[in-house]
Amino acid sequence: MNYSVMKEIIKPKIKEFRESIYLLRRNTLTSIALYVILAIVLIAIFSPYIIPYPEHISNEANIANKFMPPSGEHFFGTDELGRDIFSRVLYGTRVSITTGILAVGLAVIIGVPLGAIAGFVGGAIDELIMRITDIFLSFPPLLLAIVLVSLLGPSLNNAILAIAVSWWPWYTRLVRGQAISLKERKFIQAAETIGTPEYKIILKHIIPNTISPVIVQASMDMGGVILTIASLSFLGLGAQPPTPEWGLMISISRKYFPDVWWYSIFPGLAIFVTVLAFNLLGDGVREILDPKTRKK
Repeated sequence: MNYSVMKEIIKPKIKEFRESIYLLRRNTLTSIALYVILAIVLIAIFSPYIIPYPEHISNEANIANKFMPPSGEHFFGTDELGRDIFSRVLYGTRVSITTGILAVGLAVIIGVPLGAIAGFVGGAIDELIMRITDIFLSFPPLLLAIVLVSLLGPSLNNAILAIAVSWWPWYTRLVRGQAISLKERKFIQAAETIGTPEYKIILKHIIPNTISPVIVQASMDMGGVILTIASLSFLGLGAQPPTPEWGLMISISRKYFPDVWWYSIFPGLAIFVTVLAFNLLGDGVREILDPKTRKK
């Protein structure tokens, strides 16, 4: 491939990237949300090294310091075992982000291939996949997750699996619609004409061309998944003590509210800020990747 051909291929990509940056900078809320999420991710990565009391991540008790209000020594106060809440909230960022990524990633891994197969192959396979999808979609995601975790047993890993099982149908339906549209395109018909196997068309053409809407959906789902994980932990079905998970911390702290208000306020604020940031970022990503928006 000569230089001129490469230039013609790369030039539109550079232009599209610049347009994306412009749209991102134009939306103030999206820019703020992106910076907040970057900060949250950095905290999640480096939390074991920056928390002031690493020993308070476990069940280690210091009863003499229990229920201390926020101060210079303990920024967010202490809990019923005298553990530093600031350290546990920071480490909880690592737990929530990791579980959110795993749950959404697993849902994408299940839903995207099924949607691509259903939309491209059609016929009886499409009917079978979509009727199973409709069955899962008939249940509220949180209710289905609660039922599944109840059957599997309370744990963070089972909560991740339950959320992925209740979330994958949305990706299947989304990708199926994209696949139905794509299979009418000339490059797909050309691939079929020269005898390209169906699985190669799905892997090399259908799935890669559905990435944009999947990214938008995944970015918007992260906030909802983190909130669902916190809800399951609040009900005692997700993280188990002494894991410093935000929903679990709020569940324990409700016994002492409002006298020990700081115990529930700070984990609650962490959930609020994280979910809001991901929702705002999801809206911004949708605006950037939507062709109709880019033309305005």
